Amino acid sequence: MDVGRVRDQFPAIHQTINGYPLAYLDSAASAQRPEVVLQSMDRFYRHDNANVHRGAHALSDRATEGFERARENVRAFVNAASVDEIVFTKGCTESLNLVASSWGKANLREGDEILISGLEHHSNIVPWQLVADETGARLRSIPVTDSAELDLEELEGMLTERVKAVAVKHVCNATGTISPIREIVKMAHSVGAVAVVDGAQALAHVPVDVQALDVDFYAMSAHKVYGPMGFGALYGRKELLNAMRPYQGGGGMIKSVAIGEITYADPPGRFEAGTPHVAGAIGFGEALLFIGGIGVDAAAKHEDALMRKAESALRELGGVRIVGEAKNKAAIVSFVMDCAHPHDVGTVLDKYGVAVRAGHHCCMPLMRRMGVPATTRASFAAYSTVEDVDQLVSAVAHAKEIFS
Repeated sequence: MDVGRVRDQFPAIHQTINGYPLAYLDSAASAQRPEVVLQSMDRFYRHDNANVHRGAHALSDRATEGFERARENVRAFVNAASVDEIVFTKGCTESLNLVASSWGKANLREGDEILISGLEHHSNIVPWQLVADETGARLRSIPVTDSAELDLEELEGMLTERVKAVAVKHVCNATGTISPIREIVKMAHSVGAVAVVDGAQALAHVPVDVQALDVDFYAMSAHKVYGPMGFGALYGRKELLNAMRPYQGGGGMIKSVAIGEITYADPPGRFEAGTPHVAGAIGFGEALLFIGGIGVDAAAKHEDALMRKAESALRELGGVRIVGEAKNKAAIVSFVMDCAHPHDVGTVLDKYGVAVRAGHHCCMPLMRRMGVPATTRASFAAYSTVEDVDQLVSAVAHAKEIFS
């Protein structure tokens, strides 16, 4: 992979912050956007701006074509069997809320169990707690090991006929842990539970094939994979989507409406009430073509080398502890310093042009499990460089001098 050519396509990373070149190491929170994504969305608003599916004019036809072409791009990227299995949403959070609300309310009863994991982001905890509160189901957490990996032996012991859903993330946003999704799905299916996967952090760093993984639902977020903010998608197995009621209503999701009698559209339209984010869909589709052109495997190999270099160099500084040392990790270095709180570390790093995340990363149960209130997190993308790593390590050394 030619990193220089990749970087040339990202205008936002070519700037200085506080007199230093920007080392953007916060891609797990939101990746930057390449020119092709920016141009596709700009082109839509300048030339094709119209609503989709029902306009009787050329602009609407072009908007509809771009919108549905994006759906095909998503289908192809995750190897879904049909575009009817790709529901456009506002992002991963809405995708998970859709499943928890629509599938959960119809299928969960008092005494049922939902298994999530101790690695989860709040967006894959709270929606399930909400539906558990409403249905009388019980939410249980799969234990996490000291290295921030799922304890599969514990999971096996938790699987009974009471378990109706197993909801886990593919890649942990706080530690980078890559969970063995195919194995977990197989275990969930052995007791008849549906397998729901939060793929927010995976799509840009791990090849995803929903048929090979045999998942029932897979949630995606566009802005984590070089696409626009506020957009995403949900893959759902066709027979499950066909059996689910919509969890919100509005225009565009019905076949017919009479007062007291409504016939809903087939999926995916059934779950896409209201005017869609057409430019978001187009940008998402272009983003997937972009990373597909680079190759997810090639990007992951590059990012892994940077991550290993950063972890090694930070350990050599002394007074730095890496949080989460799973055997299989993706693109994230989460760490704490003996001498300072992660927020203070992040503030110092910004003074040296290094953009990182600091906090609990919306993973408060995991932070408690790892015995820390928060971490400082550096996350890498295809445009990250060795110079970014050097700048990070140098800035952390400055932080150590300041706070020691």
